[in-house]
Amino acid sequence: MTIQDLTNFVSDVHARVRERLATEPDMLARDAFVSLVGEYLVDDGTLDDLETCYLRAPWQRGFVEVSGYDISDDGTVLHLVTAEFGAEGASVRRDRLEQLLRRAAAFAEFCQGGQHVLLEPSSPPFDMVERIASTWSSLEAVRVLVVTDGAVGTYRPADTVVAGLPASAQIWDAIRLHRLVSSGRQQEEIRIDLEARGYRIDCLVSQDQADGYRCLLAILPGRLLAELYDEYHSRLLQRNVRAFLQARGKVNKGIAETIKDQPGRFLAYNNGVSATAREAWVDTEVAGAPVLRSLVDLQIVNGGQTTASLHQAVRKGADLTAVHVPAKITIIPDDRLESMAPEISRYANSQNAVTAADFEGNSRFHVGLERHSRSIWTPLTDTAARQTHWYYERVRGQYDVDRNRHPSRPRQREFEQDNPRRQRFGKTDAAKYELTYALQPHVVCLGGEKCFRGWTVNGSLGEREAPTADYFRHLVAKGILFSETRFLIQREDLGGYLGQITAHTLALIVGRLHGVNLELVWRQQHLPTPLAESVATVAQIVRKVLVDPDRTANVTEWCKKEECWRAVRTVDWEPSKELVQIGNWTTEAGR
Repeated sequence: MTIQDLTNFVSDVHARVRERLATEPDMLARDAFVSLVGEYLVDDGTLDDLETCYLRAPWQRGFVEVSGYDISDDGTVLHLVTAEFGAEGASVRRDRLEQLLRRAAAFAEFCQGGQHVLLEPSSPPFDMVERIASTWSSLEAVRVLVVTDGAVGTYRPADTVVAGLPASAQIWDAIRLHRLVSSGRQQEEIRIDLEARGYRIDCLVSQDQADGYRCLLAILPGRLLAELYDEYHSRLLQRNVRAFLQARGKVNKGIAETIKDQPGRFLAYNNGVSATAREAWVDTEVAGAPVLRSLVDLQIVNGGQTTASLHQAVRKGADLTAVHVPAKITIIPDDRLESMAPEISRYANSQNAVTAADFEGNSRFHVGLERHSRSIWTPLTDTAARQTHWYYERVRGQYDVDRNRHPSRPRQREFEQDNPRRQRFGKTDAAKYELTYALQPHVVCLGGEKCFRGWTVNGSLGEREAPTADYFRHLVAKGILFSETRFLIQREDLGGYLGQITAHTLALIVGRLHGVNLELVWRQQHLPTPLAESVATVAQIVRKVLVDPDRTANVTEWCKKEECWRAVRTVDWEPSKELVQIGNWTTEAGR
């Protein structure tokens, strides 16, 4: 990477931060940066879902400081995000990084001690600390992520112990972020040096196949898979069809029982794992079978349950010395990886039933949305003399990749005019728009990734075939409803919980109207006036329910419950006659 590459990337990041600040003027630039980087890290699999929330407060003889947090889906790992923003590609001093790490560690101790009582109740920082404190007993590790728009160099923090838990730290500086997002890849490259880890893996290697791939067959130590899952967590399963299902299902219980009671029979009983990789180094100059030395971009596309079960068994003290797992690793070149990996996952899976919803990310539905977003132009309106696209970013980084395909800056500006950044949206955005309109704001409040999984699993997509042009236009209309409602509520300065208030406010309005005339919203490309005039009033009413101290001490968690939505639905508010006239009086197709 050249200095110019880094400069251009940092400029793009700051441009995206400014875009967010333009739509959310009350947000601080640091928080907009953390939110943006959080999206990259969620897509990468480093985080399950990031809750952006800044807290800096004096405590004991120093300060606690954190910019956001994430508790892993299995409830065992606390991720704390802290930020240094404003370096603009320049070097970040080591003492500043160490200060951020100390303050994040102090924050973990602050949470362990239940110090939320020192904070203002019904505030986002209070909810954050109370949420972490309430789950502390199930935590097994702390990971601190320092994110910055500067350059860090070779500094790598040592592992330590924080608040009685093993703790590690990662530095995500501009250089590392550029590597992650510049090529449009879905995750940062995973390189596994098996020899350096102390493993000798004998294997069989196939001939190169007609489609340009080859397969390796190997027997992997169970401890190796457990170690890899501990290090990379969900990133190792990025191409898998689902997350770990815990040990509740019949198959997963059987895996756990075999590990515990008959570890020597694991190889015989288990179907093994199917994996993909971009590269493999196989040493054929040794006596006996070829030896697998290293892998690049290893992804377990089938066998995630086995891998996670092995990891969970180690955490419970199991000895995996006698546990071995059969593995088929398919080495696929870059140009075929995206198309072949989902199909390998689809056809190889045989341990747990897989529904069509598991494959939504690469389904005809999302590919169809992408196709419509490139071909459907917005109508001309009184306020917009130029027709544009609503750009659906099915894979993170697509927008920049498409823009950068144009060699000249004038052509890139033309692309940006045809596809304004503010009209770019992704899978998690689509899920948020759909579930709010489907009167499920409590699911929206779970966060982007959990919301997307809820949208996928609960069948609200309807037909899983390619969507129609009308569906795409209505989806965009729902996006306009959500984003402009959010903007109007933000102007009211209601004191936090903007996302939660927006979802419940819009859902309440849509519910009372039995839907909104989405064709009208699409034609106008903004909120109809009667609806816009109602938002502030409804938001004030909704907020009283969400922050009611008699119902809960933690507003953020309360908003995720269906009980909260039921309480919102009982409020005393009726739409005006003018508002009723834009209700969905046409057909159910608008919903």
